[in-house]
Amino acid sequence: MKLGLAIAALAASALAVEIDPIVIKGSKFFYSSNNTRLAILIPAEDYTGNSSSSYTDPLADATLCKRDIPILQEINTNVIRVYAVDPTKNHTECMNMLAEAGIYVISDLSDPTQSIDRDDPTWETSLYTRYTNVVDDLIQYNNTLGFFAGNEVSNTISTTDASAFVKAAVRDTKAYIKNQGYRSIGVGYATNDDSDIRVNMADYFNCEAEDEGIDFWGYNIYSWCGDSSYTESGYSERTDEFRNYSVPVFFSEYGCNSVTPRKFTEIKALYGDQMNSVWSGGIVYMYFQTDNDYGLISAIDSTRISKLTDFYYYSSEIKNATPTGTNKASYTPTNTALQSCPAVASPLPPTPNTALCDCMDASAGCIVKDNLSSTSYADLFSIVCGYTSCEGIFHNGTTGDYGAYSMCTAKQQLNFVLDKYWKEQGKTGSACGFGGEATTTKTVVATGTCRVLMEEAGTVTSKPTGTGGSGDVSASASASLGAYVVTAVVAGLGMVLL
Repeated sequence: MKLGLAIAALAASALAVEIDPIVIKGSKFFYSSNNTRLAILIPAEDYTGNSSSSYTDPLADATLCKRDIPILQEINTNVIRVYAVDPTKNHTECMNMLAEAGIYVISDLSDPTQSIDRDDPTWETSLYTRYTNVVDDLIQYNNTLGFFAGNEVSNTISTTDASAFVKAAVRDTKAYIKNQGYRSIGVGYATNDDSDIRVNMADYFNCEAEDEGIDFWGYNIYSWCGDSSYTESGYSERTDEFRNYSVPVFFSEYGCNSVTPRKFTEIKALYGDQMNSVWSGGIVYMYFQTDNDYGLISAIDSTRISKLTDFYYYSSEIKNATPTGTNKASYTPTNTALQSCPAVASPLPPTPNTALCDCMDASAGCIVKDNLSSTSYADLFSIVCGYTSCEGIFHNGTTGDYGAYSMCTAKQQLNFVLDKYWKEQGKTGSACGFGGEATTTKTVVATGTCRVLMEEAGTVTSKPTGTGGSGDVSASASASLGAYVVTAVVAGLGMVLL
């Protein structure tokens, strides 16, 4: 489940409220200075008005924060999760109020308009920029606990190929944080509870190399409905599965609503002795009431809310939660080994390299017209890729094959293949027509770094190593299947993990 919410940017002159940052040691979260363990007690925030094309940013609105934070404190909240943030807005007042209340933030890096699409996955330059902009914004606040690189992107067997792109996003976001010299902060993933893929998903994101794997694992689970039990709900099996997991795990969403009112009897189990040593708490879904009927409160206006029946049941249970603590100084992790990778775990997509894509784009003499709607790109891709090989832009998470320009934007990729065909036809005018959708243009001769990058990339299979706007391209990049031309074929493959 996912809807959007947003956070915003720090004003240059603003000062953040001091709060003890959260750090990760082994499979636990800890307050950095006093060595006590953090058990997550949080609702997932989500506001009405979110859609596939827009979202509200309540953490940029101090009036809303002043309304909501006392309510969050009333239910012992120590962390909130937000599903989308706007890094161009100012969050200082809201983030400082949260810090003063002892509340941390876990933020998703995507938004409803920019994310890794499970049906057509890519990891490209504009999305990389979106992710790093959010990091740049929120890292300034010590009450930013971590980031989710994706939420339920692969949710069935047929969409598991998308996980390679999410894991590449984890890898590159972690590398960016390190290269920028930022404080240590985790990057994780929130998965759904699909019995066919849940074990392999958890293994895949925590295997091979720590610099590519998640720093924490979020589990969206709705199996405890009504007056269920530790065994009937499957909580006992899930706990056993993660008993030796090397990073923190927690419920990134929970709160089945097939039985109402929700009495949240699972809280006793989640924070009790059977689960507390494995799980770092959980995020009840969700704070605000929407059409999906998961809310704890309903917003009346910008200053007033109405507490719903679920609020009182949740409040009663969470106030009685007594998770036991572990002292960081005396804690020595024993479950340090990474998981074994699933049998079919292909190489990851390359790191998006803005400099390479811009160099290639500037050198193209036949390009798509600027007034052509992006909704028409698919048809034009289908036509031109019927005339020339489009291996240089294709990408396949199942086989681990990625074209040298597979990380570029759709428009840049289209310019690449249009220019390639035009040059193959001797640069004749008729080879750059395509029913008036393409046109010739002046080009920039690649020199210096651009020349080196493009020589390394070639037209299909090379992997540039020079630095660019988004960093080095360091993963394997070779010919593969592509989203725009053979979507049906890609959808039929989809077996990265199983």
